[in-house]
Amino acid sequence: MPKAAIIGGTGGIGAGIARALVDKGWELTVTGATEDDVERHLAAAPDVSAVAMDVTDSDAVKAFFAGLASLDGLVNCAGIIRKLDEYNLDTFRKVIDVNLTGTMRCCLAAHPLLAAGGGAIVNTGSMYTYFGGPHAPAYTASKGAVAQLTKALAGKWGSDGIRVNAIAPGWIQTPMTEAIRGDESREPAILGRTALSRWGLPGEVGALVSWLLSEEASFVTGATYPVDGGYSAM
Repeated sequence: MPKAAIIGGTGGIGAGIARALVDKGWELTVTGATEDDVERHLAAAPDVSAVAMDVTDSDAVKAFFAGLASLDGLVNCAGIIRKLDEYNLDTFRKVIDVNLTGTMRCCLAAHPLLAAGGGAIVNTGSMYTYFGGPHAPAYTASKGAVAQLTKALAGKWGSDGIRVNAIAPGWIQTPMTEAIRGDESREPAILGRTALSRWGLPGEVGALVSWLLSEEASFVTGATYPVDGGYSAM
């Protein structure tokens, strides 16, 4: 049974990815930012192991991966957004530290395990990988950088047998978007720009991740895949 770690897999898109991988026969360990996140996850999905880990804590990240006997797939899903407060430099640095540097910390710590068996990494970008987001400058910068980091790692680690790709989710039904769904001032514009005219589901993101981690994608690396219902095509 292949083994994967989903960083930030206790809720939202990460939880959808976890469920998709479990359905494909993966053995998972997911992480949440806090013990509360872990407890909520275990109540909803007791069949998936979960632990708390702060991706900005280098020692904690190293300890997490040191505790894994083997690893075939890594999914980096941990991320935060602080919107206009990101124009405060301290907040800007925090968002970058979680979304971008946290991704790099996990990739580096997982590298020996993945190299041992020729594993794969999937990082998480966003529609803001492609578009500017004046309401969230740090989030936008971090998600653009994730795509470039993905290319860099793919080039560096291809000789180690490690594939590195990224996903760029669009508007997905998660707790983060709950306030927008049904908001007559915002939802029509979002769906009007989405070619499929609906919100995406976390499991649909999970289906793409499952493919990227599988042998079916064995010659795919360094790519970022939109999963946004056509939002980026409009």
